[in-house]
Amino acid sequence: MHQPGRRIPHRIRRRTPRRLTTAVALAAALAAAPLAAAGPAIAATGVPATGVPATGVPATGAPAAATSATTPANAPGHPGNPAPPVPVFTEDFEHGQGAAPSTLTGYTGAPPVAETYTADPAWLSGCNGYLVSGGTTATDPPGSGCGPTAWAEVKKLAGALGTWAGSDPATNHAVTAYTQGDPGAGKVQLQTVGPIPLTDTGRFLTFSVDVAAENCFAAHPLLSFFLLDGDRALPTSTAPIDACAHPQSTVGGIGVGTYSSNGSVLFDGSSAGIRLVNDQASGDGNDGAFDNVRLLDATPQLDVGLSPSSVPVGAPATLTFTVTNTDELAAKDGWSFTAQLPAGLSLADGSTTDCGGGTLTAGPGGALAVSGDLAAGQASCVVTAHVTSLTPGSYQVCGANITDRVGLDAPGCAAVTFTAPLFDARANAADVVSPLAGVGPLVPSSHSCVIAPGTDSHSLLTASLGVLGSLGALSSDASGTVAADGTRTAAAHASIANVSLLGGLITADALTTQASAAVAVTANGPGGVTLAGDATFTGLRIAGVTLPVHPAPNTTIALPLVGSVVLNEHVTLSGGRGITVNALHVTLLTGVHLTLSTSTAALPTGPATCPAV
Repeated sequence: MHQPGRRIPHRIRRRTPRRLTTAVALAAALAAAPLAAAGPAIAATGVPATGVPATGVPATGAPAAATSATTPANAPGHPGNPAPPVPVFTEDFEHGQGAAPSTLTGYTGAPPVAETYTADPAWLSGCNGYLVSGGTTATDPPGSGCGPTAWAEVKKLAGALGTWAGSDPATNHAVTAYTQGDPGAGKVQLQTVGPIPLTDTGRFLTFSVDVAAENCFAAHPLLSFFLLDGDRALPTSTAPIDACAHPQSTVGGIGVGTYSSNGSVLFDGSSAGIRLVNDQASGDGNDGAFDNVRLLDATPQLDVGLSPSSVPVGAPATLTFTVTNTDELAAKDGWSFTAQLPAGLSLADGSTTDCGGGTLTAGPGGALAVSGDLAAGQASCVVTAHVTSLTPGSYQVCGANITDRVGLDAPGCAAVTFTAPLFDARANAADVVSPLAGVGPLVPSSHSCVIAPGTDSHSLLTASLGVLGSLGALSSDASGTVAADGTRTAAAHASIANVSLLGGLITADALTTQASAAVAVTANGPGGVTLAGDATFTGLRIAGVTLPVHPAPNTTIALPLVGSVVLNEHVTLSGGRGITVNALHVTLLTGVHLTLSTSTAALPTGPATCPAV
């Protein structure tokens, strides 16, 4: 029987967790081994005999009774900030307990699970496998193998865990062990009998537990957790828990702490079991207790971002997928998802990631397949891609766009708006501005101050301008178009036949104008605006003189005692983003202005500058 001996000082030593490597052969062997037989020592597989302190499980506060909970999704919107894992099942060994001790195999947990437990016989005899508290009866049960001194020590172990958890040490119960012989390595110290139901699949599961250890000058208890999936035992850590080597605190000389696995299992089953194995073979020491066994959903959170919030068509926006670990920072290997880009949004060149084994593969129809790993100790990782659109508008990537999601919680939404110049296309056949009264504009057409493509056109057989003259067939059209390469073009046309003005002073068989403004889309967004415009005259005569079909822009002719006329008048608008072309602009000495066959085309940058002037 072990008696309390000298104590060595406890020092908190922290080790950087390493990447989980699942030993499939080991897991199968452990699952298949009967509890009564000594299973293979885990240390034989190369797993170090050290422990890893918990990094995210609260060290204070009384845990809840044994429960199995529906796993809620972690809240998106905090990329890079790990949140605590969500308890799926918690056993505090308090259901139905009082001052009398009980055995592990005689205990039943709280409903609705009402879990029962078993262990290897070596951990159910020789002062092992008793549920006690600091206030348990002073005398050990007959046949316990403890004796008065060892029985007092197991009560101290349970009380120390109560103090650590912030509960009453006199009433806090724990599973204790004060070994009276060599148990052998790799023996099961606790295993669930019934399945723990799970409500979700494709989740990362891991464990945490409160552990106490004493007599650390001798052999240390070495505890390893396994997740049971039917006949398979899946390891969740690369290092057993060693509360002697890594105490988070001491209570009455007893090392205590809350410890989490540094690995996890991506679990697809509908129910799970828990196995706790002690890798320590020696009974010289190996004295401790455990409490508050927790099966945790440690599924990372996926967040999506798009930046900047507004970008010109053709230019790239940054699409960011952030995978944020839970705050125990266990390894999470093998998560994946497919993101479906909304119609009109496409993948541009360039993608990067700092996720272990991270990949992004573009599929048909805007599908992006993404996968990767989180290493132990890694708070988050990021997959970055660039997207663009030739079509202006707002685009969202939300949780509904994420399919085939494995091992991740769904994200919220991210949005980006692609902007483009507005169309401003206008045309009319004639317009009279007079100090007294005006006429027109006649047959106006307009596709103006809109972002979407479209057309407008009008015509008239004849028109009278009163004393100013008469016009034959009149027509106009205005349009905005977008080419397959994203080039945006605003265009306008106007024409008049059989023109007679000022008693025949000015006549023409036909007047036609056209104007256009075009902008090509580049990898950095829309480029500069290209303007074009011209007037065409058929049979133009002024004061009996025949004039060219294409006179030079802004050709001015004086009309003695009448006024003046400008042929092929060009007016630049909005600092070079638009143009107006008038076939004829007649100015009379009386202050009357008459313009014929007017076409305007512009591409303003926004509503504040439209219509262009």
